[in-house]
Amino acid sequence: MTDHDVARRQAGSNAPRSFLSRALTRAYWALTWERLWPRLSLLATIAALFLAVSWAGVWQMIPVYGRVVVLMLFAGAFSAALFQFIRFSLPNRRQALQRVDASSGVAHRPATTMTDRIAGGANDDGSRMLWDTHVARAAASASRLKGGTPKPGLARLDPFALRALVALLLVASFVAAGGDRWRLLKSAFDFRGAIASANYRVDAWVTPPNYTGRPPVLLAGMRAGEPLKDAAPVAVPAGSVVVIRASGVTLDIASRGVTEAPTEEGAAKPVAGTTEHRYTVGASGTITVRGAGREIVYAFNAIPDRAPTIALAKDPEPQARGAVQLTYRIEDDYGVTKAEATFAPKTARAKARPLYGAPTLGLTLPQARTRNGVGQTMKDFSEHPWAGTEVVMTLVARDEGGNEGSSEPHTFVLPQRPFYKPLARALIEQRRILAMDAEMRDRVARAFDALTIAPERFTPEAGIYLGLRTIHQMIVRAKSDEDLRAAADRMWQMALAIEDGNVSDAEQALRAAQDALRQALENGASEEELKRLMDNLRAALEKYMQALNEEMRKNPQAQRPLDRNAREIRPQDLRSMLDKLENQARSGNKDAARAMLDQLQQLLENLQTARPGQQGEDGNDDMSALDELGDMIRREQQLRDRTFGQGQDQRRQGQRGQRGQRGQQGQQGQQGQQGEQGEGQQGMGDIQRDQQQLRERLGKLLDELRKRQQGQPGQGGQQPGQGGDGSNPLGEAEQAMREAEDALGQGDAEGAGRAQGRAVEAMRRGAGNLAQQMQQGGPNGQGPNGQPGRGQARANQETDPLGRPLRGRDYGDDVTVKVPGEIDVQRARRILEELRRRFSDPGRPQLELEYLERLLKDF
Repeated sequence: MTDHDVARRQAGSNAPRSFLSRALTRAYWALTWERLWPRLSLLATIAALFLAVSWAGVWQMIPVYGRVVVLMLFAGAFSAALFQFIRFSLPNRRQALQRVDASSGVAHRPATTMTDRIAGGANDDGSRMLWDTHVARAAASASRLKGGTPKPGLARLDPFALRALVALLLVASFVAAGGDRWRLLKSAFDFRGAIASANYRVDAWVTPPNYTGRPPVLLAGMRAGEPLKDAAPVAVPAGSVVVIRASGVTLDIASRGVTEAPTEEGAAKPVAGTTEHRYTVGASGTITVRGAGREIVYAFNAIPDRAPTIALAKDPEPQARGAVQLTYRIEDDYGVTKAEATFAPKTARAKARPLYGAPTLGLTLPQARTRNGVGQTMKDFSEHPWAGTEVVMTLVARDEGGNEGSSEPHTFVLPQRPFYKPLARALIEQRRILAMDAEMRDRVARAFDALTIAPERFTPEAGIYLGLRTIHQMIVRAKSDEDLRAAADRMWQMALAIEDGNVSDAEQALRAAQDALRQALENGASEEELKRLMDNLRAALEKYMQALNEEMRKNPQAQRPLDRNAREIRPQDLRSMLDKLENQARSGNKDAARAMLDQLQQLLENLQTARPGQQGEDGNDDMSALDELGDMIRREQQLRDRTFGQGQDQRRQGQRGQRGQRGQQGQQGQQGQQGEQGEGQQGMGDIQRDQQQLRERLGKLLDELRKRQQGQPGQGGQQPGQGGDGSNPLGEAEQAMREAEDALGQGDAEGAGRAQGRAVEAMRRGAGNLAQQMQQGGPNGQGPNGQPGRGQARANQETDPLGRPLRGRDYGDDVTVKVPGEIDVQRARRILEELRRRFSDPGRPQLELEYLERLLKDF
């Protein structure tokens, strides 16, 4: 086979043709895209710009005629781009071959060569052989033929990349338009208002929210044949509704900063031929109204509705029977419509599981819608299991606009009902432990097991013993929190039965009647309902008073002595108060009726009645401790006087001894001086022994006071007589007595006197602090049951005709009497120390020493 035959066979094979066909196809599509994409990009850019302008709300910002002009510009640009798109033509085969030859990078145009034919005149064998060889060489490079990638050349047509800016505007306006995209797009073709009407009217006004109490505000309108008035900016409450009503003209309205408002339910529909538009002013903004070839702009400054403020006017005041009175101040720009107090435990175990939720307290408002005022609310938390727990209280106030304001958290002990019988007090304590954490059930069960030890000695009554065992079994066999709550309720009922007997049932019925009447006043009950509830309250109050009288007859020895300044409440006074309450409720004066009901509750809370065991031993023990401390102060003062007198004797003996040594040079003088010194040392020893006994007595008293305070809830860390600054005056007094003992042992009368003076002053301060603690009931201002201290009443009773406490003169200063300030006391102390220093100087003249002795005689 010749070389010519081989060349012809290679040129006519299918493989090169296949390579060429694929390359031509790619080149064809690349050329098509390069011609089509610039035209499509231009059309897409114009369309995207139109959508971005529409969604941005530009059509609502320009007048109708300006809108027509801009639309014509968009239409012209879109028509020009469409004309270019129509002129689009597909590439032909020759252009595709040229693209393949240009993209392949192979010399001598192999793609074109493979598709060419020899000219018709060259039919000789030599020419044919040469042509076949040329085609075969071109076919050999067919595998390297490429169609190339599309290169539309947009960067050359748009060197500033404006298409990217349009795409960014499209995305931003799409997100900003939200659900109003279709409405904003249609507004481009809204040409209403371009033709003026012969007779038209446009009215506009602003309606503030009803709770603000403000009247509507009229805005400038448009009338046919009347000049437009300037629309000044209007300050309106946030949430106001702008109403624009037009007749005889079609309006074009554009808003900024305000939103369209739906038509209110039940509102009257506009009359035929009238259109109405509503907008809500949530923030400062404008509304532009165009129609009849005219334009008016309404500007609004939204006045935000401030959150209400509420704060305690004074600390919560616990009442005698376990209630608490809250006094608070409320302020709001448009008025508070609801207020409440929320509670949370101050401290709790990390995994605690409370059986009961936090108590809630709805606060009474001074008026139905309070803008500025002080309110009071009294609530009885004695039955709530959280009573006696340290809680954090927050007051919350709400207005009709949905705003909410809260006070600073306030920590205090939630008042509880006082229980004076030990067993009732133990039941309430275990109930509180179980209610605050259900995981403590085993501990509570062990406590009840311990309470039933030796029933013949501690719980001789069979009913009480059986009740304790029943509660114990309820706790042990409880399978759910509901069972544990039933056990806690049984503890409360049993504690009341032990403490009060029949009074507790009457008291519960009275509180229920009060709560029902208060709820009816809040809900605006009918006159018949109020009359029925008032009758129930009268009956409950009558039964309560009967139960109290019966209890007083059974326990005449347990009645408390009445304060001579206390107000006596007679049955007719209570009946008169109930009559006034009913008249105010039936006449519609709900606020006065609620205030009268609170006054009645406070009166019943503070009612002095007989209670068995209320005069317990704690109050007597506290007073006896103060009496003993006052006696110690007097004895220490006497020891100080004796020490000072002994020091004067020593100084006189020393002076006489020195004169005797100068006048008598002999052993007899020295023996006399030694005898006098021995007598002085013996006197110091007696004072030292008395000082030691007094210090030991003070130590025993401190131990008893510490044990007593450790047995009271919330007072374990408080030292007896501790001051508000954390000092411990009684401990300082004990240390000063110890220093006086050491000084007396060394014969230092001056040092012992100074130490004894510090002891007297420290005991006086400690006695005053201890008396204040007793009057307040402990360091937290409450007694063992969370109530005010019982010493307050006794201290108030023991006053002189001028109203000063008589006991204050025994162990401390009377806080009601003006006493010298600290500067005066320090100055007097410095003068006294200077007098004593000069008197102890034996080198001074005898006349001066005698004068100094007369000055110091009273000290």
